[in-house]
Amino acid sequence: MKRVLVATGGGDCPGLNAVIRAIVKRAAQEPDWEVIGSIQSFDGILKEPTEIKVLDDEAVKGIHYQGGTIIGTTTKGGPFAWPIKNTDGTWSSADRSDEMIRKLQYLGVDAVINIGGDGSQRISQALYEKSCPIIGVPKTIDNDLMATDFTFGYQTAVQICTEAVDKLKTTAASHNRVFVLEAMGRDAGWIALSAAIAGGAEACLIPEIPYDIKKVKEKLDTRFMNGKGFGIIVIAEGAMPIGGRALAEESDELGNENLKLSGAANRLAEELKLEGIEADVRTTVLGHLQRGGIPIAYDRVLATQFGVKAFEMVLEGKFGHMVSYHHPNVVAVPITDAINQQNLVKLDSSLVQTARGVGISFGD
Repeated sequence: MKRVLVATGGGDCPGLNAVIRAIVKRAAQEPDWEVIGSIQSFDGILKEPTEIKVLDDEAVKGIHYQGGTIIGTTTKGGPFAWPIKNTDGTWSSADRSDEMIRKLQYLGVDAVINIGGDGSQRISQALYEKSCPIIGVPKTIDNDLMATDFTFGYQTAVQICTEAVDKLKTTAASHNRVFVLEAMGRDAGWIALSAAIAGGAEACLIPEIPYDIKKVKEKLDTRFMNGKGFGIIVIAEGAMPIGGRALAEESDELGNENLKLSGAANRLAEELKLEGIEADVRTTVLGHLQRGGIPIAYDRVLATQFGVKAFEMVLEGKFGHMVSYHHPNVVAVPITDAINQQNLVKLDSSLVQTARGVGISFGD
């Protein structure tokens, strides 16, 4: 019996369970393959006792429409930076990747499918360079991974953000207010941009285009007459004013090196007040609402395609590669193609031009 191990790492994302289910369903068609899951990314392999779960038809029954991941995930630590508590009470990290690979061999694992975003796929590549037979599946609501047209979870996040814009419009109109909606997007503004277009926002502020607060206020002023009117701004959490920086603080979570972004919407509201805006300005931060809940049909389909393709890549021995969507096909690309740079919004992209064409201001 051959074994494939599945891991989900990084932030959770709508569609993870659909990928897991698809891998199991496709593997079930091969008589000599078993699928197991590592609990909380690779932590399940590294922990003592080992925490793994057999993934069979019963385990994945009906999970394709569920949010989250049945095998858990984590943004902390990992095989190359395992947290170690020192005798003096301080913490450091250790590289346990060789140990993990030996444990995989001991468990009879013939292949690994690692489902995750940029950080997870960097781990995939580093493990591959140590001769680990690994395949990547791209996952991020930010849609910031290169070498694939879309990542699953992104469209669901856009849908959630768009529904928030729709809801805020009615209350904004009722009270003659400006609402600033903060969406996720550390370095890439895809969610904010798509939701702004879909929801008909007046302005969209993204990390790729630093904004001038005067230009933002000028746009809002056109929406009010004699104190009546309303306005909606969608802002990505990583957006910043010209000459400024994204608001972030170091994480106090052990093993989590990512900066925690927070405050873009509130900063913008304060800047608008200082600039002299007369309308009442309120803020709403969506946060992890964009990560949770039921994936929309598009993401379920894409995630299922990714899962089936990932297992077929195992059968083909396409290790060191990542599943990718190149419309209309699902293909294999080298993991290095995905992690060499981020997929950021380009100023000349058709989506940006569309936004400008319907009058959305980027504050530039």
